[in-house]
Amino acid sequence: MGDQDFDIGARLLAMRKAARLSQRQLAERAGVPHAQISIIEQNKSSPSIATLRKILTGLNLTMGDFFENERAAPSGPFFHPEDLLDLTSKLPVTGMQDQQGRMAFRQIGDARRHNLQILHEVYEAGADTGENMLEHFSTEGGYVLEGALEVTVGNDIRVLHPGDSYLFDSRAPHRFRNVHDGRTVVVSACTPPFL
Repeated sequence: MGDQDFDIGARLLAMRKAARLSQRQLAERAGVPHAQISIIEQNKSSPSIATLRKILTGLNLTMGDFFENERAAPSGPFFHPEDLLDLTSKLPVTGMQDQQGRMAFRQIGDARRHNLQILHEVYEAGADTGENMLEHFSTEGGYVLEGALEVTVGNDIRVLHPGDSYLFDSRAPHRFRNVHDGRTVVVSACTPPFL
């Protein structure tokens, strides 16, 4: 599922330099430790989705911009599975030999143009957005199609099963975790777009 040819560190370095920011300036804008930028740029550590998203916020970029900027989103209004923009499969899962712990988020169309991000999300067994909770200025919701997804919003934790759904203000700290022994599949929406 991953793309071994995609160099996250080199891509971040190039985008940071294009923005004319030092590592320290980007770290301050993104709210991450200065050393974290350096470690990622040198490919000494693979960032979690939450960490990479925070850093990209400091560059005013989305995950789509970071991973798929060379490919324009199809304009629609209809989309085939191969038209979806892959936002995450190029993120390596450190120490994992198989699919365990992987997440795949695929976006429908041009989220920025429509100010709405619709995702097809697949969480393999053990997948987790991370202990560092996500927080962003959006509203998001989703519908569980398969598996079991533990959703944490603030102090509320609930395991959602097929047919269950969620909707909340994304400024509340939140986290998603597959607690199923197989894969969990969700269709979600977020406005304004986050990833």
